[in-house]
Amino acid sequence: MAQCITCGSELHPDRAKKYNYCMAPECQEKNLKGLTMVAVGVNKSAEQYLILDEQTKDELASGKFADQRRGSFGTSVPSASPAEAGASPAQPVPSKPARPNPARPDPARHQPAPTRRAAPKPWTKSQEKLALLYNEQGLRPEEIAQKLRLSTYTVTQIILSSRNRGKL
Repeated sequence: MAQCITCGSELHPDRAKKYNYCMAPECQEKNLKGLTMVAVGVNKSAEQYLILDEQTKDELASGKFADQRRGSFGTSVPSASPAEAGASPAQPVPSKPARPNPARPDPARHQPAPTRRAAPKPWTKSQEKLALLYNEQGLRPEEIAQKLRLSTYTVTQIILSSRNRGKL
């Protein structure tokens, strides 16, 4: 039977699986050690924490919890310039304007630039004004949608579009 390392009393078999001291306050105070926690995955929706033990230290050192997105954004080490890399610097290209051929007009030069129209909004101006007033009064999008007989999605879009334009 396992015994407490501090007072020598008999340990319960379940406790003896993990601990070598009993639940007496004096033994707890003397032997209790705090745990070091480490955040290994932090993002907007969830955070993952582990107890920092030898196994976790090894996993961290091996790169198991490395941010996989880092490779796609480049490194913090500046890249070598072409002169340092042994490449010769690029020769400047003389800029000589091309002579227009009057027999073949340049099609890109004579076409007007395309105009961008905003997509039509699925709500009226009066619905937008009412939705923004209700929003300022503190009503939730669901409540506003019921009052205006619109979908919650549409009401949310109204509010977000006005925020993006700086009206809220």
